Amino acid sequence: MKQADTILAHGTLVTMDGDLHVVTDGALAMVDGSIAAVGPAKEILRDFVSSDVVDCTDCAIIPGLVNAHTHAPMTLLRGLADDLRLDVWLHGYVMPVEREFVNPDFVRLGTLLACAEMIRGGVTCFADMYYFEDAVADAAAEAGMHAVCSETVLKFPSPDADSYEQSLDYCRVFIEKWKGHRLIVPSVGPHTPYTCTPEILKAATDLAVQYDVPLHIHLSETSFEVDESRKTHGVPPVTWVKKQGLFRARVLGAHCVHVDAGEIRDLYQAGAGVSHNPSSNLKLASGVAPVKQMLAEGLHVGIGTDGAASNNDLDMFEEMRLATFLAKGMSGDPVVVPARQTLALATIEGARALGLGDVTGSLEPGKRADVMVVALDGLHNTPHFARDPDAIYSEIVYAGKSTDVCHVWVDGRCLLRDAQLQTIDAGQLRARAQEIAVQIDAFLVAREGNLLDKLVAIGGLAQEEMFEVQVKIRLDDAALTCVDIALHRRGGAVTIQRSSVRRQFDTYFLFADPSVGRIRYREDEIFDANGEIAESRYGLTLVGPSKEREFANSVLLSRSRFTARADRSLRFYREYFRPTGEFEIHKHRQRYHIVYKGTDFAVNLDYIIQPEPAGSFLEIKSRTWSSRDAERKAGLIGELLIELGLASEAVVREEYLEILHL
Repeated sequence: MKQADTILAHGTLVTMDGDLHVVTDGALAMVDGSIAAVGPAKEILRDFVSSDVVDCTDCAIIPGLVNAHTHAPMTLLRGLADDLRLDVWLHGYVMPVEREFVNPDFVRLGTLLACAEMIRGGVTCFADMYYFEDAVADAAAEAGMHAVCSETVLKFPSPDADSYEQSLDYCRVFIEKWKGHRLIVPSVGPHTPYTCTPEILKAATDLAVQYDVPLHIHLSETSFEVDESRKTHGVPPVTWVKKQGLFRARVLGAHCVHVDAGEIRDLYQAGAGVSHNPSSNLKLASGVAPVKQMLAEGLHVGIGTDGAASNNDLDMFEEMRLATFLAKGMSGDPVVVPARQTLALATIEGARALGLGDVTGSLEPGKRADVMVVALDGLHNTPHFARDPDAIYSEIVYAGKSTDVCHVWVDGRCLLRDAQLQTIDAGQLRARAQEIAVQIDAFLVAREGNLLDKLVAIGGLAQEEMFEVQVKIRLDDAALTCVDIALHRRGGAVTIQRSSVRRQFDTYFLFADPSVGRIRYREDEIFDANGEIAESRYGLTLVGPSKEREFANSVLLSRSRFTARADRSLRFYREYFRPTGEFEIHKHRQRYHIVYKGTDFAVNLDYIIQPEPAGSFLEIKSRTWSSRDAERKAGLIGELLIELGLASEAVVREEYLEILHL
């Protein structure tokens, strides 16, 4: 008889091999981390002996589950901000917290917490994408799990890199350190087509090809992403990355919710794998991936949980059940993606999608001993019918729960025994995770009351000059003509440096406490000489409460002023800043940048379109960092009004919001 390290005996053996063999009274023998034999229990117990024989009566012996896409450290962000749209959730909460808190220790703790949860639910292998991926790999290896670890690369500064060049350098060192490891497969993770430039996609692909490692990328997760790709590139994301040569690498595409038949064919021909993430896509209202069409094309499709911040768990039993129900419901066909095929997606097909089909995903001699034992004797799984040979798949997929998992082995090492973790101290992890949650709560609570912090969190912030001198005058037609003549008078004291014609749509976000300031969202349409829109600009401005000093013909404002590029929708900013009120002003603006007595001023001729009644105004303003310079400019504005023929007109010292917000 042969010596085995461990024998699992007298369970229903579900192999998920090429012929989908099922042995009712089956057994499996492990030797040196691999599966030595599978078959009827009487044969395995006849041929092998072991001091560790596990009785699996009333249980199923099945391959460990493969979580085809997640962000393991984000367990520490579980429940951080729920029931929000994807852009608000990601840019308004997750990314700001990541910038503040994510470091190697955070990543390691979050990954160990994720590994504990996944092991407890029968997962033996996962595909990850995050920052400080070396810490992810280290934690996964310590826990004893297989993992494809993808270092995130994107065009923005990230928690572990100030530039994408740094991310790529980090990734190269990471790959060289971990390539060839028995449990860890290093990988390149260009985040998405829209957060990467063509240069990044090419460099990431080159790196993956050079080291022969996978490339993990989010693809076509939302319809908005697809629409923007069509507007920007003329083609959808999958077609775009194909043109960039991405499919030279071994690609794992996460989500692929909004892909058409041509893109599915491109993915298949490229030999790419796909991760279907049903819970996350539903929770964030991203949609449902066309799994039926993918499988019909022959794509290797795995099932993933995505990160715990968007799911909010790493329960692959839940994902299996949801994946098969969605496929049936969306297609209107109850026989689509049956339980047998669903279990394949969560095991062997997931392994193939990750490029690990020859290592794990099925119970076959020579493969790694990645096995779980799941109890079938719970009330929710009673009774059992033997007539249908596929009944065992239904018991596992339709009625099985992650809490039914009894034992887990990875690479022959026991990670869970009698539902108790063997390699991770879960109690210690919970305590440390809660300490971080308290810190994150304090950070978000402080930021919620501070508009500047929320603007900083969005990124791209710039502070403008502290002092602003300004004046406004209502103009009738005669005064408007007078100003126009004065501005264009040859040999006059005013020199026009440049001018433009614009249409501006301003939305002011107002707050119950005036001391917090106000936010202005502006859409600025700039016209060319033919009266066509040549450019559209979008910006945010945070204006703090002002201290005013009135002069004879102007007002000097001292206040903080911050600007940021607005690269998201008005709806996003409304949900993000949560104002207590709003006010809109639409105007047509003829803008002149002039020089008067060696000093720069902006002169705006504004026609207010909304709110009615409409009217025309002249606005003169200038900004500076110097209080003395501001006082000097206040005096010059009085002279400038005389030059423009407006000395006798009534000066309006308020801003448009105060003038028009009746």
